[in-house]
Amino acid sequence: MPYCTRKKMITSSKALCYSNKIILAPMVRVGMLPMRLLALDYGADIVYCEELIDIKMLQCRRVVNEVLETVDFVAPNERVIFRTCEREKNHVVFQMGSAIPERALAAAKLIENDVAGIDINMGCPKEYSTKGGMGAALLSDPDRIELMLSTLVKGLSKPVTCKIRILPTLEETLSLVKRIEKTGVAAIAVHGRKKEERPQHPVHCDVIKAISEAVSVPVIANGGSQDHIKQYADIQSFREATNASSVMLARAAMWNPSIFRKEGALPLEEVMQEYIKYTVRYENHYTNTKYCLCQMLRENLESPQGKKLHSAQTQRAICEAFELGSYYEEMTSTLASRKESLASQQQEDENQAVDEGIIQMAIKFDRLDYPPQITPKMFLLEWCRKEKLPQPAYETIERPLNRYFNSTVTVAGQKYKSTIWDKSKKLAEQSAAIVCLRTLGLPEGKLGEGESGLVNKRKRNEKEISSSTENTEVLMLEASHKKVHCTEIPDTDISDVLR
Repeated sequence: MPYCTRKKMITSSKALCYSNKIILAPMVRVGMLPMRLLALDYGADIVYCEELIDIKMLQCRRVVNEVLETVDFVAPNERVIFRTCEREKNHVVFQMGSAIPERALAAAKLIENDVAGIDINMGCPKEYSTKGGMGAALLSDPDRIELMLSTLVKGLSKPVTCKIRILPTLEETLSLVKRIEKTGVAAIAVHGRKKEERPQHPVHCDVIKAISEAVSVPVIANGGSQDHIKQYADIQSFREATNASSVMLARAAMWNPSIFRKEGALPLEEVMQEYIKYTVRYENHYTNTKYCLCQMLRENLESPQGKKLHSAQTQRAICEAFELGSYYEEMTSTLASRKESLASQQQEDENQAVDEGIIQMAIKFDRLDYPPQITPKMFLLEWCRKEKLPQPAYETIERPLNRYFNSTVTVAGQKYKSTIWDKSKKLAEQSAAIVCLRTLGLPEGKLGEGESGLVNKRKRNEKEISSSTENTEVLMLEASHKKVHCTEIPDTDISDVLR
């Protein structure tokens, strides 16, 4: 049975499978949302974001960007550190730089509901990654690797992987990957070079092959862009040469993302135009757009188009250099109209709420803040029953523009609502319940809030059910013993039993 099939049996049916996949590698400054979406369009099965450091993520706040229809993780200086969208949710792997297991887990928990998997970078030899013991620096500390991965596997609901480089000897490498396998990771990505080797050095296909034969988890072969992979058909050849489950592409995909197409790569100019459209649609910073286009142009940077790109200092100028000026005007106008419409709708909602005497707060329900089977709606309902009030009445509306929901709850004649819109009716109702509970100074069931009567009641019920189940099992066992005694040896002498 393939490993990914076994993995699905013990986790979620939607768990990411790493076998027989073609994957966009994590690349600094390249693996942003536009490039990831383009790779998926052309046929990539899985896409990795660029490495992001755990402590940087922990400083971010999660923001639902209703204009772009994205989820943004925004730093204190308002810079977007990570942006993702629904299109890639079941395909994107978040690669993290970390050297501290507990901190890695905290950062991963912040992001896990918005991505398909979590990866720890253990292969990057660059100083920005290795300082602080991250990246390839981890390769010299297998105990820390084991603790890091075990902590994440046990603490997360999404599959965990790591990306390594090979060690000085085959024996050391095999010893490491076997320890990694025991942590419960879903796959191991292997860049087939040592940490001191660079792209001009040949990739060690024989070592990746030995790793593939030594472990049962999927091995993802990486490092073949320079010598092995020039076109789509070469991906399978590299897979066979390494006996790997899957293949990860870095520079070959950076140079022309359409290498993922089974039908063959497209002309570079067409690919660049499609890439630029995504950068405008998702407001990618022009300097990053420019950098990625330069990587695609490579030896053509001195061409007339390359010179136009080099002189471009805005997103508009980049679009004009590639004959996409009209697209830029249309898309930016669409986004501006959407932003204006949302702002107008929000102001209208707030004015209406004030006119109707609705109490409002900017509250968003987060399931991770509450114990299992405990919600603010339950607490509010319990309080109303205790106070002999009518049960809370929820009225929920949907915004046609982006199909988000907002709910108003009425308790004892007073209305309460959150100013934040949610992706589902149920989430919107929970947010409204929180506004009511906080306004009334009532507990809402959050973790660390202290055990309430409702939580204790739940625990008592669970204990009673557990006790009842145990008593039933004991009675069944006793009945079974009596049945055996009466039917199997009804007239047996005690001496016969002892024999």
